[in-house]
Amino acid sequence: MNLFLRVAIAASILSTYQTQAQKLKKSDKLVISHLQKHVKYLSDDKLEGRRAGTPGEELARTYISNEFQKIGLMPKGDKDGWFQSFPINDGKDYSADSYLFIDEHEINKKDFFPYALSPEKIIEAMPSIALREEGVPWFLDLGAEREANKHNPHFDPEANILLKAKDAAEKGATALLLYNDSSQVFNPKQKGDQLPIPVIFVSENVSKKYFDDETATLEIKMKTGFRNIERTGNNVIGYINNNATYTVIIGAHYDHLGYGEDGNSMLRTNERLIHNGADDNASGTAALIELARKLKMEKKSSANYLFIAFSAEELGLFGSKYFTENATIPLNQVSYMINMDMVGRLNDSSRTLTVGGIGTSPSWASTFSSISDTRHFKIKFDSSGTGPSDHSSFYRKDLPVLFFFTGLHTDYHKPGDDAERINYEGQFRILQLVENVVKKTTGQNKLVFTKTREQQTGTSARFSVSLGIMPDYSYSGNGVRVDGVSDGRPAMKAGIQTGDIILQLGEHLTSSVESYMQALSKFKKGDSTNVRYKRGDNELSADIRF
Repeated sequence: MNLFLRVAIAASILSTYQTQAQKLKKSDKLVISHLQKHVKYLSDDKLEGRRAGTPGEELARTYISNEFQKIGLMPKGDKDGWFQSFPINDGKDYSADSYLFIDEHEINKKDFFPYALSPEKIIEAMPSIALREEGVPWFLDLGAEREANKHNPHFDPEANILLKAKDAAEKGATALLLYNDSSQVFNPKQKGDQLPIPVIFVSENVSKKYFDDETATLEIKMKTGFRNIERTGNNVIGYINNNATYTVIIGAHYDHLGYGEDGNSMLRTNERLIHNGADDNASGTAALIELARKLKMEKKSSANYLFIAFSAEELGLFGSKYFTENATIPLNQVSYMINMDMVGRLNDSSRTLTVGGIGTSPSWASTFSSISDTRHFKIKFDSSGTGPSDHSSFYRKDLPVLFFFTGLHTDYHKPGDDAERINYEGQFRILQLVENVVKKTTGQNKLVFTKTREQQTGTSARFSVSLGIMPDYSYSGNGVRVDGVSDGRPAMKAGIQTGDIILQLGEHLTSSVESYMQALSKFKKGDSTNVRYKRGDNELSADIRF
């Protein structure tokens, strides 16, 4: 389940809980053993946390595709294969395309780096350290300024750097060299408007060697250049063709956090530990495989089935969004989508299972009311079609969805999410319930879609207002691309449309989703402000009221 999309799930309780456990049949025990085998493999240390685009992800997708093949599914990925590949932007790298020479001495890459928003330029000049002359680089010591503001809660070091660079450019500097700022590190995914001049950070060692003498004039030769970094994620797609008019999509993401390199771990000790993700989401992937096995054994069905193991969900629903934009079957022939994410921690005491998306079709209420055996759960229904996992991508395409989830726990996005902590019988009971839902709905025509309320996405910021957009978490450019607009909310009233890019709220730049959330936290209900956004090549603005 994606960290940036965590939500508080509010719901009403349906069904009563019967404490008497149903005796397991021999065939049930076989399915449970299969579930256990899948989870143990997918959450083994040798997969190193299944981070999207890594060898661990490759081992996982190979395992899933082999299981799909053994079951007898048809491959439905790219070029009639099992996989659908998609790019994952990993930011920039400067090491191969940037250099810095001072007085003909090449500075080691470990001792300098260009600010990631710097333009690509080559500069040769002989500036004096103490002078601010036009046409040459300027030098600036940020250490004293940072020290002077260390107790100022309103001091923003990042904004200060940008301000200094723009001010220097306006006064004729060709570049800005910053030193004694050891807290700054290269951010390969830095977002924002490109600076007018290159900004270079140098280490304390370089600063002391070359910049202590303010009367000195230095020969500077420098280049700022960057290379885009990409890794590749892969969805795994299998198909059962029953020659029906409509197809049911059943999905679960199989990627996880690796060692937490993408900054989405909840571990706060800075240790480099494998995040195995047994519940999140080896549990849903195992259930996906076994549900495919069960539905393949059906002799007659009124629907086709498409099974998708998504990658890069943890980065912001990359895999499911890519599929919905590049579907390997026509989406107008899809009846609905079911998503299983974190279905491995059913609590033996509370037995609480959340089913999201119940409001996305009028058919869902009657479907669940017709399922008599719900003794294994206290089911909490949530109406919203959006939320913290891949079903949101399908809801965005006006498809009914359901989302099965056993809840957050203390091992969420931590190294302790291991296979021995899974409730395999509970996982099996959820698999039975999903199978029953599928069987109760496949005889119907294409399900009617209805829009639902939209949940606010999770973030480190706390805010009480909403613009009423769904951000596109897969967007790697500057700003926040709008993936959907809610009816009746400020964005819609302002004329903002899907595909627009939000650049600024009031005085707050929104270069990324996180900075957008931080900007929202500055406003309260009833406040008015201005939103600046881009549509195609045109930059627009509108007044909004929260």
